Amino acid sequence: MTATISPTAGAESGSPAGSTPAAQERPRPVPGDGGPAPQLPASQAPAAQGRRDRLLFGRQPRWVRPSAALLLVVTAALYLWNLEATGYANSFYAAAIQAGTKDWTALLFGSLDAGNAITVDKPPAALWIPALAGRIFGFSALSMLIPQALMGVAAVGLLYLTVKRVSGPAAGLLAGGVLALTPVAALMFRFNNPDAMLTLCLVLAAYLTTRAIEKAGWKWLAAAGAVIGLAFLSKMLQGFLIVPGLALAYLWAAPTTLGRRLVHLLAAAAGIAVVAGSYIVLFQLTPASVRPYMAGSETNSFLELTFGYNGLGRITGSGGGMPGGMPGGNAGGPGGSGNVGFGGAAGITRMFGTSFGGEVSWLLPAALILLVAGLWFTRREARTSKTRAALLLWGGWLVLTAGIFSFMSGTVHPYYAVALAPAIAALAGIGSLELWRGRAYWPARVVLAVTVLATSVWSAVLLGRDPAWLPGLRVIIVVLGVLAAAALLLRADGMAALPARFRKAATAGVVILCLLAGGLGSTAWTLATVAQPHSGSIPTSGPTASAMGGGFGAGRAGSDGAGSDGMGGGPGGETSSAELTALLQSSGAKWSAIVSGATQAASLELATGTSVIALGGWNGGDPYPTLAQFQAMVDRGEIGYFISGGMGGMGGGRGGNSEVATWVAANYQAQTVGNATVYKLGA
Repeated sequence: MTATISPTAGAESGSPAGSTPAAQERPRPVPGDGGPAPQLPASQAPAAQGRRDRLLFGRQPRWVRPSAALLLVVTAALYLWNLEATGYANSFYAAAIQAGTKDWTALLFGSLDAGNAITVDKPPAALWIPALAGRIFGFSALSMLIPQALMGVAAVGLLYLTVKRVSGPAAGLLAGGVLALTPVAALMFRFNNPDAMLTLCLVLAAYLTTRAIEKAGWKWLAAAGAVIGLAFLSKMLQGFLIVPGLALAYLWAAPTTLGRRLVHLLAAAAGIAVVAGSYIVLFQLTPASVRPYMAGSETNSFLELTFGYNGLGRITGSGGGMPGGMPGGNAGGPGGSGNVGFGGAAGITRMFGTSFGGEVSWLLPAALILLVAGLWFTRREARTSKTRAALLLWGGWLVLTAGIFSFMSGTVHPYYAVALAPAIAALAGIGSLELWRGRAYWPARVVLAVTVLATSVWSAVLLGRDPAWLPGLRVIIVVLGVLAAAALLLRADGMAALPARFRKAATAGVVILCLLAGGLGSTAWTLATVAQPHSGSIPTSGPTASAMGGGFGAGRAGSDGAGSDGMGGGPGGETSSAELTALLQSSGAKWSAIVSGATQAASLELATGTSVIALGGWNGGDPYPTLAQFQAMVDRGEIGYFISGGMGGMGGGRGGNSEVATWVAANYQAQTVGNATVYKLGA
């Protein structure tokens, strides 16, 4: 971007201009400025370009490594601080991780229980690392959550390295800092949902693609494909949403012929197929009798889960994760897409709405402004411009992912927005730094001023959605935004009349003003998020200790879905009583109990350390086990107790759920244990 905006910016700011050496060979008119760009004196131009090259590709200034190390240390401190207060977070995934520490088959297939009755409703890759950590250090909340936090630190580091290769270390530090201080990122990297692993894989794929673009390296591209395959095994088709952006950037900018670029993209596709396809083949060819049932499918099929429940159903609302009439089902169902915990109303403004806004949209307006401006300012660059390639990569990622999240009418939760955070952060880092280097020209200066002011105003709007929390902060942010925008427009940081040391001080002052105006709101919201422990199935960011409760788990510990012990509650907030815990622990059966719905089953597993079958899977609607399968298990003495209640109750659920409950009630005597109605199975 700077190659077109300002060849002289490096002389003014101390950071040489130009995004690539080739772009600096011949100054061109600045788009929209109406005249030729001033040139550096001949004695200065080579030195400035040399500094630029060293900054991007060679020996680094002394401040670079300490600054990068500080970024990672601060991120680690933020994500690890008071992590034990989160407890088991989402009990559904915690139980599956616990099962993986006990049984290798459960680890491989992502079983909810160590007896391998049924899986979670996602692929298993996100469970592997915390389960392996549990095998090494013993299963606990910390052995499960620390790997998630370290994934966040790794994602921030990788984003820094990726952006640094395009726009230098300052841009990389800004991008990494923005990601670390995005509320939904701090939320999910301190949680045990699959989104942490997914986000790390996506950032790594972007890094590998950036390396591939530099020298048209098909091996880097194949590696990126393999990582995307791993992202698919973490959260299925959501892992593919960045593929068009990565492919477009490589196809446009890689320094080789069009034919070779197309062939190299086939190598990336092969990488995806090898990693994702090998697991699909393994699952499909493994006899159903020796692996768990695939939750979320009606035919015990991984492919059905991929394209149905976790695929097109999520987009169209036709069974997007919930049966019709259940919360989170199609838009017409009660509590469907109009519910805040399920994304709010679909439409172009969803990412800015009550549901998603506070999670990720703090710098979303800035990212969009910088994306459009960057593409405009680089429109005359060479095809291989790395800056424009980066804009295409991150911009394609952001626009496609945000667009699908905005308009999908199936199940969508606010925390899904963590997949947008790296793209927003990268665009903020690249766009801001490149325009800053070109601020000697009024178009760049105006765009920067508008970006900072818009970000500060939008931050105040988001903070105003919780009017009781730090109301004065909104005023401070807007004032800072106005001052920063005015300084940029007036070029107060570059007044020639000031001595050099005062110019540097003024420049530093403007930079600090811009950072505070643009990032203070998001930072405050992130710190408030970290200060609150979270649990349940739909966590949300922010300073309050209340969130969605009821049938799908509370948003934070201490609300209806979880007790202070960190054990996520089941539907309606049930937790295991001492009497029920002791009863199940005394059972010598393969599965101590069977209960309708996976959340209650998971809570019982965590409380008792035994295996519990989730009748009907996550929502009680999967056709497993059928009545015949259940009767065979009872005849073999594999199930100790049937516990009444849960998401399907004694009546609901498709498939064999209601039949099983009816048969148990007709053939066994009920007893009350603690707060539960229990049937002892067998003689």
